Amino acid sequence: MSGGALRLAGLTRVHGTGSAPALDGFDLEVPAGSCVAILGPSGSGKSTVLRLTAGLDEPTAGSVHLDGVDLAGVLPERRGMAMVFQRPLLFPHLSVRDNVAFADRVRGVPRRTARRRAEEFLELVQLGGYGGRPARALSGGQEQRVALARALAAEPRVLLLDEPFSALDARLREEMHELLADLRMRLDPTILLVTHDHAEADTLADRVAVLDGGRLLQAGPMRALYARPASLTVSRLLGGRTEVAGVVRDGRHESPLGSLDLPAPVPDGPAVLVVRHEAVQVTTAADPAADAVGSAVRVRPRGLRALVTVEVTGDGGTTTVDAELGPGHDVAAGGTVGLRLPAGDRWVVPVDDAADDPVADGARA
Repeated sequence: MSGGALRLAGLTRVHGTGSAPALDGFDLEVPAGSCVAILGPSGSGKSTVLRLTAGLDEPTAGSVHLDGVDLAGVLPERRGMAMVFQRPLLFPHLSVRDNVAFADRVRGVPRRTARRRAEEFLELVQLGGYGGRPARALSGGQEQRVALARALAAEPRVLLLDEPFSALDARLREEMHELLADLRMRLDPTILLVTHDHAEADTLADRVAVLDGGRLLQAGPMRALYARPASLTVSRLLGGRTEVAGVVRDGRHESPLGSLDLPAPVPDGPAVLVVRHEAVQVTTAADPAADAVGSAVRVRPRGLRALVTVEVTGDGGTTTVDAELGPGHDVAAGGTVGLRLPAGDRWVVPVDDAADDPVADGARA
């Protein structure tokens, strides 16, 4: 099995006259053998992209190309694609083996051959020996493995995943993430994944496309998007928490945090500073290297780590900064602390590019 190169060009979908587009001019390249995640909130158009790609809906405009071939008018079953949905959609009256063999049987493969191949794909998803069990006897995680095996048995050029792990608990999601990574090494499939979870996109995908309101906001490797979000909307969808309103003058951002150097040239004018909470370092109030000093107003445990919110008052008012404390570090609520904001982790977005509801005090709650 080897994946194909997928290209989506100007995909637009309008459901009715006068209604806003569910998808508007969406462009995306998915190189052969890669995994690209489409990340966005509910109603952003993510599933619309998959349905148009699979041929389940017709685009109002735009095109889908696989290995350079325009798929306009090609039936879903002839596109060389297979989809795994949030719900496994297994046939409850069939055995696990015959669920996986279904695609081969539809293609006219003899029953014995289809069942033998089904057992091979069950081994791939770590369900060897489960073939004879009834599908209705499986757990949720096992059902999703069978759905994945059934999709792989179709030998698709592109594997489409529509939030297939979102209904699983945290442990099962992690197991499925590891399984998918293993399958990528073994089979080299092309994968287009839809998710609303930025951590899942980070774990699974080579590149991420951020979608909101039917429009592509930004695309690239997740680390680049974390460090250089194009807007507050992108920052928020990627889990960013700190937003500090201020003004850029001569390469420095001026705000209640003080005057901070920026790592790249930015036009002068109003701008919002964003910095990942994972990058902010909490130190002592007396630390000469601290960029700002403030009061820890809230501390929230996160397993071995903790998220601390620090309120800083300076010229122009008061703002807050979130920071992540590593194992073994602790801060008492109400205590005074210093903050280091590494220069390479600072980034600003113009106010005009901010979300429609910019936070008045400069930070996310």
